[in-house]
Amino acid sequence: MPSCRRGEKIFGVAKSNKSSGFYRQLSSAAALMVMMAVHLYGQQNPAPLHLRTDLLLHTDQVRKNGLPVNIPLESAIAQPEVYQFARVFNPQPQFSWALDAAMNGTSAYRILLASSPQLLQQNQVDYWDSQKVKSDQKHTMYRGKPLLPGKVYYWKVQVWNRKNQPGDFSSMASFYLSPPDPVEQFAHHPLAAEIQKPTALVKGVTGSYFLDFGKDALAQLQLHLTSEKTDSIWIEVGELLEAPQVIHKNPGRNIRYMKIALLVRKGTYDYTIKWPTNEKRNSRNPILMPEYIGEVYPFRYVSIENFAGTLTPESVQRKIVFYPFAENASSFTSSDTILNQVWDLCKYSIKATSFTGYYVDGDRERIPYEADALINQLSHYAVDAEYSMARSSMVYMLYHPTWPTEWSLQNVLLAWNDYLYTGDDAFIKKYYADLQRKTLQALAGPNHLISTRTNLQTDEFLTSIHMTKIFDGRRGLHDNVDWPQNGNYIGPEKEHPGETDGFVYNAYNAVVNAYYYRNLVLMEKMATLLQKTEDANNYRIKAQQVYTAFQNVFRDPSTGLIKDGDSTSHSSLHANMFALAFGLVPAQDQEKVLRFMQSRGMACSVYGAQFLLEALYDYGFGDYALELMTATTQRSWYNMIRSGSTITMEAWDKVYKPNLDLNHAWGAAPGNIMVRKLMGIEPLSPGFDTFQIKPQVGKLTNARLTTPTINGEVSVACKKKQDQNSMEVIIPGGTIATVYVPHHPQQPQLRINGKKVSKAPQNGFFVIKNVRPGRHVFTTE
Repeated sequence: MPSCRRGEKIFGVAKSNKSSGFYRQLSSAAALMVMMAVHLYGQQNPAPLHLRTDLLLHTDQVRKNGLPVNIPLESAIAQPEVYQFARVFNPQPQFSWALDAAMNGTSAYRILLASSPQLLQQNQVDYWDSQKVKSDQKHTMYRGKPLLPGKVYYWKVQVWNRKNQPGDFSSMASFYLSPPDPVEQFAHHPLAAEIQKPTALVKGVTGSYFLDFGKDALAQLQLHLTSEKTDSIWIEVGELLEAPQVIHKNPGRNIRYMKIALLVRKGTYDYTIKWPTNEKRNSRNPILMPEYIGEVYPFRYVSIENFAGTLTPESVQRKIVFYPFAENASSFTSSDTILNQVWDLCKYSIKATSFTGYYVDGDRERIPYEADALINQLSHYAVDAEYSMARSSMVYMLYHPTWPTEWSLQNVLLAWNDYLYTGDDAFIKKYYADLQRKTLQALAGPNHLISTRTNLQTDEFLTSIHMTKIFDGRRGLHDNVDWPQNGNYIGPEKEHPGETDGFVYNAYNAVVNAYYYRNLVLMEKMATLLQKTEDANNYRIKAQQVYTAFQNVFRDPSTGLIKDGDSTSHSSLHANMFALAFGLVPAQDQEKVLRFMQSRGMACSVYGAQFLLEALYDYGFGDYALELMTATTQRSWYNMIRSGSTITMEAWDKVYKPNLDLNHAWGAAPGNIMVRKLMGIEPLSPGFDTFQIKPQVGKLTNARLTTPTINGEVSVACKKKQDQNSMEVIIPGGTIATVYVPHHPQQPQLRINGKKVSKAPQNGFFVIKNVRPGRHVFTTE
């Protein structure tokens, strides 16, 4: 910040003891001008924000049994059996920060790191002073003297703007450097918890009560009861109702209901319900809850019978468990009330299903599945700028693979998303060799395509991808396409057996090879990133070979559609939507494929819907994609809401999967599709330093979205009027956006921040490049 002395010099006002009115007025005016200059200077170069250590925010937060407590991190690490706190394992952590929207960019940074807050407050260090580093980057690796595990460190950062003017130092951040852990490779937070009161309490006949907590959650039940006598009470918990204020006792095989007897003593006491161990689930090696949290159970509703006392909302509370989640980091609202409800459903699903700290398939198995994780990852990034949970899950799944062939191929997609959204290549560097093997290139035949049915799944191969155990009675990989794969049901869509649209399984499978092609494309990018030139060239050549082979084997020349396999003429929705989503449909066939996809409707599962919607938006069928997201049919997200679920379900309805559960985040695809495709916010370069805003809002007359990125929040608001359409965007500091403003023939004139601009549209959009940080308004009229 400039001093007053500097301000006096700028405005040429010398100090004076003269007291004439003229000098007093001049001095007052000069002082006002100096204050204004100081204020404007500070606005143009504010201190850095959102300090992260190895991608973690709020590394100084301390918890006890999941609940936040206000004690210093230094005190907490002395009692690790009592308190939980974030752990950083990397002795050379990466430090990153964001910039205020007033900052167009930076020219340099300086980091100070000390072993005590007192030193750092005085701008003194005993570990690292990076000095002024000329760079426009917003992240750097620690390069000070060796850090000692088991200690807390404190750091802050200062930046210079593009005019080489220094700003203030950021607020101080602290972190605990944990001793090495053979299981945990990346920094992570402990699980969080929140105490909730019921949103509704209804008194029934004598001694009976019904309570509604508003939404389903993985939680514990805590009671604070004053009873007039010692006696047993009955407690029911469940996820669904069968009648008003009546919990469903037989809701389905994996939709939860439990009835428990509890002995209540006369007087006032606290009780916590102990959930029974699920032996069947535990036999399958699930993710277990940590001891500091204990077991959880999914429920929304509670009923109590035979209680001799009076209940209040304070008497019955639940403790919900989740990975730390920023509730206010994202928001969405639009002119379509169903779409708004679908957004709320998907956003809450990400929080509610994070209860283990890993991306698991839900409460039924609590196992990380690669395909579940991919959708979970993208939707998590869309609603909260949190990256450590994805990384923990990615590491786990590399070494604990599941049986579907396509699931193995998801690992490369997960790793690329991690890099694209964070800008940090640590995961790719560390696990590059594993990712190479997960491409399943060892299963490629002489035709360059891969197959699990040509006797190439040797023990050596399976060991190389860490598949050493029998899973679900299966040995090795098996093609999946979609889940469940088959089944007969009664419903309006009965022409779609199972969720695979009648897919015909062959030796060579179009869906598997679409994933394989995408893996090769991404591996070329990763090899280039790591400067492995020979690898990059090999992946580029291999991808070209697979592209050609895919056309020769799977493209039906008579229709332009993609066939399911190498020895069938059947074309399913899946073969076509995956090929289109991964860039395998030639330009001349794209319209035919899109029309065919439209004719099949939602003939896929909630998992397949992710790729269906992506393909539709990417190739100009956004209006139809919006129809699918706002549908009210049985195969829709609204049907989940109508069925009584407040978390996305494992399938569209019980008729398609009788053993579904009500807490599967792989059903939350609209959470990321609304951000990435409907409102069009996607990174163009790693770390969101450059990104695009390309809204395709279709029939919506207004839509407003805020989504977090590692660089700060991006906001987009679209509004349609008869004579004018407007689009307002907010770009975070230190980033550059390419903005696509929808073009309407009746509104040929473009204005940017009120000024007329002469610009020709391209493919239905006015394309404005190099949009700098801050608020901008684009209108067409």
